[in-house]
Amino acid sequence: MDNQKPPSNGKILTVGKRKTAIAKVWLLPNGEGKYIINGKTPDQYFGSHHWQKAAIIRPLAVAKLDKADVTVKVVGGGVTGQAEAIRHGLARALVKADAKFKKPMRDQGFLTRDSRIVERKKPGRPKARRRFQFSKR
Repeated sequence: MDNQKPPSNGKILTVGKRKTAIAKVWLLPNGEGKYIINGKTPDQYFGSHHWQKAAIIRPLAVAKLDKADVTVKVVGGGVTGQAEAIRHGLARALVKADAKFKKPMRDQGFLTRDSRIVERKKPGRPKARRRFQFSKR
């Protein structure tokens, strides 16, 4: 990750993970409503991936917080993994900010670390479970 760290003046730092993506999330609960991902806005960062943009703001919508500054540094994985890692980290930050958010975040499944990762390729096979086509003759 970058060596540049956002200022920690009252900000809450948490980490979210999904697949191979890791997101560091800084949350300032009483901010201006800014959302920055790797120095870009969510629209610039995710582009046309509208589902990912919706996923990363869901914890704020569940907590009914519209005036919170969120700064994220995310590395690894793809678009979906990064979006869900951000969602995981943001939900953790909201719970750290106020314990009353724990039940709604848990009910939505935002606090559960999705541990599914890609299965490794096995020797003698083209992929993890796929086998070469069988030929009788």
